[in-house]
Amino acid sequence: MFFHLSALSVFLIIAFLIVYYRSRLLPLLSRYLPTSIVARFTNYQPLRNFSFSDQAAAGISSSNFDLESNNIAEGSGESRMGLDEAGVEEVRRIMAIERCTFDQARLIRHNKILAKNGIAPDGTPLDSKAITRL
Repeated sequence: MFFHLSALSVFLIIAFLIVYYRSRLLPLLSRYLPTSIVARFTNYQPLRNFSFSDQAAAGISSSNFDLESNNIAEGSGESRMGLDEAGVEEVRRIMAIERCTFDQARLIRHNKILAKNGIAPDGTPLDSKAITRL
């Protein structure tokens, strides 16, 4: 009985240490593990090969949200590979469902994010206890 409890406690301690030190262990094991497993445990999602120019060519750009002048041009200082893929897919889905322009889809997505966080579209809090003026 005591052997089983001590073996279980040793196993739990080892499991806890692996989870606690996974940020240090995974880089050591990353050359032996597939990237999907490493990405799952490190909360790292590698970007796909969509660059800003690819996304601009796919229609994810407008006069109000100009990818080319802000991110692709020389001297822009942009080090990212492209826009957030999840956000781009959500905007594309809204464009397809609502049959709206890119700017309107961005506004719809932005208002959904605001509503989820308890903020009205005009920027005021929806909480009745919030103090908005003195």
